[in-house]
Amino acid sequence: MSDKKFETAAIRHQLERSNQKEHSVPIYATSSFKFEDAEDARSLFAEEKEGNIYSRYSNPNNDEFIQKMCLLEGGETGMAMASGMAAMYTSMAAFLSSGDHVVASRSLFGSTHQILTKLLPKWGITSTYVDILDDEGWEKAITPKTKMIFLETPSNPALDLIDLEKICQLAKSKGIIVNVDNCFATPYLQNPIKWGADIVTHSATKFIDGQGRVCGGAIITSEELFPEIKFMARHTGPSMSPFHGWILSKSLETLAVRMDKHCDNALKLASHLEGNDALSQVRYPFLPSFPQYELAKKQMKQGGGIVTFELKGGIEQGRKFLDALKMISLSANLGDTRTIATHPASTTHSKLLEEERLAVGITPGLVRISVGLEHIDDIIEDIEQALVASK
Repeated sequence: MSDKKFETAAIRHQLERSNQKEHSVPIYATSSFKFEDAEDARSLFAEEKEGNIYSRYSNPNNDEFIQKMCLLEGGETGMAMASGMAAMYTSMAAFLSSGDHVVASRSLFGSTHQILTKLLPKWGITSTYVDILDDEGWEKAITPKTKMIFLETPSNPALDLIDLEKICQLAKSKGIIVNVDNCFATPYLQNPIKWGADIVTHSATKFIDGQGRVCGGAIITSEELFPEIKFMARHTGPSMSPFHGWILSKSLETLAVRMDKHCDNALKLASHLEGNDALSQVRYPFLPSFPQYELAKKQMKQGGGIVTFELKGGIEQGRKFLDALKMISLSANLGDTRTIATHPASTTHSKLLEEERLAVGITPGLVRISVGLEHIDDIIEDIEQALVASK
């Protein structure tokens, strides 16, 4: 983190401007860059000095975005990626070889699960899942071939938390890389590197963009680990477009104020829904009734913008509830200014087997609400009327 406060660093860190003295950085819509002379070209390709060669490698807009992300996460360096899943895959593939082993939290985003169970095994890379609440399971799952621990906290969509300090201490004692998907919390609410994580990954598509406009991802790490990530990304091409880098850099300028409102609305919604007779449970990390409330207070600034609840009527009531919503959007995305309702069992996690979904708390009646920035009274009113209509 820079010596500036979060909000100031997100707004005031910027690349040098051109001789036009523009206040806002322009979009560098170029595929390549000119060299001063033959020696300049040679030294850039030899990586003897920093500079732009080709936008698949680097681009000023993406550089500004990732530099801001490093400042906000407390990392040393990183790379902007075309999507969140490009970030997840690249951050794994850069370090894993045939015969290696990954220990992962059982509750993961559906596509991350597919990487671990369907893609990596093609190259002889195995993985073991650990139940998030099984404190002893992490150490038991580690083998001499374990190269990486990959986890989400809060998890998608159950909002289970993992004690980052404890996991990172365990991994450090065994020389294992810890890779944390920090998408739900954002760097404003949680900094895994502070607790000892080696790599932090993001789907910038979500709260970092915050308005449902672009896809993007980010990998934040140390100077020591970065060369492997840089090599993998340069030669496989999951690069972010300059336009998206420009948007996401501007988005970071409002991240703090947006997350404050997301969190405030989410806590008010969760508190209001507790005790509703149509629901068997309401989950939100900063609710005092949340099983891991103390851990949430320890490693998160606020509880985030996601609330989940379980409809007593299961899948049928879930469908009726979604169909009865009048204002809230139905979408598989999250982190938007607009409140979004998602049914994970039939969308984001539908590729998992039923027993796999149940193992991570994704029951047929589970609904995930990405709480937006509308007035909280209007959000509550729409959910309340849909609950009544779905009974």
